[in-house]
Amino acid sequence: MSAARNVIERCDEMAAISALPETFIERTYLTVEHKAANATVAEWLSEAGLATWQDAAGNVCGRLEGARPGLPALLLGSHLDTVPRAGRYDGVLGVMIAIEVAARIRRSGNALPFAVEVIGFGDEEGTRFGATLLGSRAVAGTWNHAWWHCTDADGVSLHEAFAAFGLDPEAIGRAARRPADVIGYLEAHIEQGPILEQRGRALGLVTTIAGARRMLVTVTGRASHAGTPYAMRRDALAGASEAMVAVESLAPGLGLIATIGRVGALPGAVNVVPGAATFSLDVRATSDDIRDDGLDVLLAAIGDTCERRGLSVDVEHTHAAETVHCDERLRSALSRAISATGDADPLDLFSPAGHDAMALAALTRVGMLFVRCAGGVSHHPDESVLEEDVSHAIDAMHAAVLNLAEEYAAAPQ
Repeated sequence: MSAARNVIERCDEMAAISALPETFIERTYLTVEHKAANATVAEWLSEAGLATWQDAAGNVCGRLEGARPGLPALLLGSHLDTVPRAGRYDGVLGVMIAIEVAARIRRSGNALPFAVEVIGFGDEEGTRFGATLLGSRAVAGTWNHAWWHCTDADGVSLHEAFAAFGLDPEAIGRAARRPADVIGYLEAHIEQGPILEQRGRALGLVTTIAGARRMLVTVTGRASHAGTPYAMRRDALAGASEAMVAVESLAPGLGLIATIGRVGALPGAVNVVPGAATFSLDVRATSDDIRDDGLDVLLAAIGDTCERRGLSVDVEHTHAAETVHCDERLRSALSRAISATGDADPLDLFSPAGHDAMALAALTRVGMLFVRCAGGVSHHPDESVLEEDVSHAIDAMHAAVLNLAEEYAAAPQ
């Protein structure tokens, strides 16, 4: 079996580890599915010849020593969790490629001047508890203890879920790596966009990862009977709806990618004018300044809409991440590696989607390559990749590691 076919079949096997088997893929943090995924990946890491363990945050890890034990490590990986009704390649493909690359290095007998570690992060999406990048932030040493109070849809706190999973919340600091023990992080990921397919390219080189700001907007009016005349209504949902249309209308001209993914109304009865409405707002851009300046305009428009309708508005900021620029040295190693697969002029790509590399940037240098995804479709069951593209990705990641090994041996840093 080819390495690419093996990676794809492992992605298929991971897809079966789901809270919604035979219908949709859903695998969230600190669940039985998370535990099963870690156990499966640990087996594959062991088969590849890596020493394996689960860290204090529930990430599954494997290590291949370098020329001598205890050397700093180059980290490879991505995430194993999913959004609801997910595709089978987002995150998982990068972990499977990393395992294949580590196995190839071990089989070659090539003693590298650093260790290679593979990490399958337990939480990137934030599906269960709302806070994102929990696995990679724990490794980066940027865990926020305020997250312990986050709860899931059933009211289970993150602290309670840790204990139920068999982890010790008091030991979370043990997941953090020391900067001196890590030389960099490389991640392969599906593009989650259409550019590679439009340009006829298998792989792309990530230059920048957009930082997002997320918030929960609550519009408050007055609940009243469905028979209330329009002139007397203070309809929170109607006001929120107008505000959401304003966001969609204004965002492109401000250079923003704005997404409203969750909407709710109270009291939620068919014969009651809503007295309160909530919606999430996720805003991204090519730079933090463009994002933040544009967000100010959006929030002002939301406020004006609510004031005109006699409604109040409250904005709770729930997440903020700075834009991350991939390291020039790692980009160079990846660019030369992509060129070696037959693409003489690798395509530079901006990533509007967030990735574990964003969190790892607080710890070490990061680099990413994108793999072509059919139709640019992601976070959906229709996610699809070509076996040939996966083969190129494995070759490129392997070559990038060897490029870095050559440079590191010549001038250790």
